[in-house]
Amino acid sequence: MLTLTRLFGRSPFAPLLAHMELVSRCVSKIPDLFEALQKEDYEEVNKIALEISKLEHKADLTKNDIRNHLPKTLFLAMDRSRLLEILSIQDSIADVSEDISKMITLKPIKMLPSLKPNFDKYLKKNIEAFEGCHEIVKELHDLVESSFGGIEAEKVRDMVDDISVKEHEADLIQHELLKSLIASENELTYATFFIWQNVFSLIASISNLSEKLANRIRMTLDLK
Repeated sequence: MLTLTRLFGRSPFAPLLAHMELVSRCVSKIPDLFEALQKEDYEEVNKIALEISKLEHKADLTKNDIRNHLPKTLFLAMDRSRLLEILSIQDSIADVSEDISKMITLKPIKMLPSLKPNFDKYLKKNIEAFEGCHEIVKELHDLVESSFGGIEAEKVRDMVDDISVKEHEADLIQHELLKSLIASENELTYATFFIWQNVFSLIASISNLSEKLANRIRMTLDLK
């Protein structure tokens, strides 16, 4: 697990970023998961799903390790409870990644041609929102150096706004996807319809949680 003393020595936010890197590895495998699904390579789908599950477990252990060893007097730049809240939201993104992989391995399903164009855009937009959030977490050390103010703080505020835009754009695409899914309901079994509906909802959670996490960090700026 983490060598927490070493990480805390480098930066008060280094453990948070170390956890976020594991979350990012979970999210980065989701496009591979759906690429294998579109090729109907179900063996590869199951293989990638297992990889995501292992990464999520590692992220979970790291989260618990940080919580158990977090010094009570170290984080002068950010309230301890706020940092733990950010850690929890990060971990929820890893959880959602695993939930997506579990959902599409319930049974072999196919990507309908009517869904594919919007689905690809939808997945990309949600992941872009997460990637923006990942970049914000990388900026935390520099924010501390600037006392949560100045050009660095304005840069992060702009990044938060951009994530909100991406989350809204993802919502609009999701609406179109659901319309296409309902229009194709006669081509699907109830179970397959259920799986796709839940997949759309779980993918939406990536941008929703990313926006929530970005706003929690922005609240820290606004309180300074």
